[in-house]
Amino acid sequence: MGIDGVGQQSMVLAPAGSAPVHQNPNPIEQITERIRGVETNFRSWLARQPIALEAAITTATGALQGAAIGGLMGTLTPPDAIPSAPPQAAGSLNPQAMASLKQAQAFAGGPLVQARNFAVMTGVNAGISCVMKRIRGVEDVQTSMVAAFGSGALFSLVSGMGTPNPAVNAVTTGLFFSLFQGGIFMVGQKFSQPQSEDVYYSRARSMLLNLGLQKYEKNFKKGLLTDVTLPLLNDSALRDVNIPPGPRLLILDHIQRDPELSKDRRY
Repeated sequence: MGIDGVGQQSMVLAPAGSAPVHQNPNPIEQITERIRGVETNFRSWLARQPIALEAAITTATGALQGAAIGGLMGTLTPPDAIPSAPPQAAGSLNPQAMASLKQAQAFAGGPLVQARNFAVMTGVNAGISCVMKRIRGVEDVQTSMVAAFGSGALFSLVSGMGTPNPAVNAVTTGLFFSLFQGGIFMVGQKFSQPQSEDVYYSRARSMLLNLGLQKYEKNFKKGLLTDVTLPLLNDSALRDVNIPPGPRLLILDHIQRDPELSKDRRY
């Protein structure tokens, strides 16, 4: 028997003689699932766009996130903790002392200063990472270090920190950022070492990640759809490993657009 009316709880038929079972969906889980769905659809759409548009959107998104973090940090920094030179002594500071002061201000400025600095740092990092992944088809330590170098160099130029020579300081700051992030990447990779079989699915994993379909990696492994089978994939093969129609279309479209995969594709 159905129940009419808005706001009534849904009812599931139970075995004869037993009380009906009411389903009370968790609203938090529903909201989380919707957010994940929107994020997956957005990533899938973004992966199909030209590289320039994807890089621009990724850079802007990263910059907004960095600005929010930097603004929050600047708000939490007490005003008396921001270093500044006395007005009467500002003109008498030697270049090295002034450089040290600017370096301290870059990391302990007010909300607007911190928002600007972090927006540049995270936005440039996200943009370069996006371009590198699209060009090379993989996210590795080289991609991470190149992105960190660019973000460090731009951060140095925008914040005005360091030595009297901006170009030299941009290079040294970029190298420091690059080595630091490369070390973090290697440590993280060591502690999350994939299984030996994963080396056969590296390209497939990267493709699924770019499309926002990483949850289907287990389907590829279950069907032994390794990297060497990517040019041979068709709708039937993807259907056999229980991948829904929408993701199948995205995967096949990506393979057709990829120059290295499409040239070996079998029809």
